[in-house]
Amino acid sequence: MSPQLRLRINEQIRLPQVFLIDENGQRVGAITTSEALTRAKAAGLDLVEVVPNQRPPVCKIIDYGKFQYEQEKSDAQQRKRQKNREEKEMRLSLGIDDHDLLIKAKKVDQFLAKQHKVKIVVRFKGRQITHPELGKQTLDKFLGMLQQRYSLEKTPLIQNRQLFTVLNPK
Repeated sequence: MSPQLRLRINEQIRLPQVFLIDENGQRVGAITTSEALTRAKAAGLDLVEVVPNQRPPVCKIIDYGKFQYEQEKSDAQQRKRQKNREEKEMRLSLGIDDHDLLIKAKKVDQFLAKQHKVKIVVRFKGRQITHPELGKQTLDKFLGMLQQRYSLEKTPLIQNRQLFTVLNPK
């Protein structure tokens, strides 16, 4: 269960009236909280406030421990199904050889195949920053070597002695 969502149970429910759903899932209707607590204790279960923002709040007679376990299980299942995409980074320099570019392009293809975003960075060293067109040529040559289909999230941009762009997998 998410830590910010704490449900009130049994005596923690302080409102005078609740809408009750019994242990069999049948709607009982609006009754007093004390009567609902008595029914829960008679069944050997807990009175749990499941919809607190409704008036009167909806309460169910259930086993709270089992309910918590089921919630945690379903939360874990949702986290498992969620796509966990990372942003990978590939660094290039102006003097990089074609063979090295090819190897790095294959690695970026693998990242894109695994549905990761990839940030391509061309670093300028020393006075190379005076020739940004060479960095653009290196980046264009590199993007031409890629086999995987991609879309540009960011157009190439020079910032802090770096030319970079971000690729999204298609």
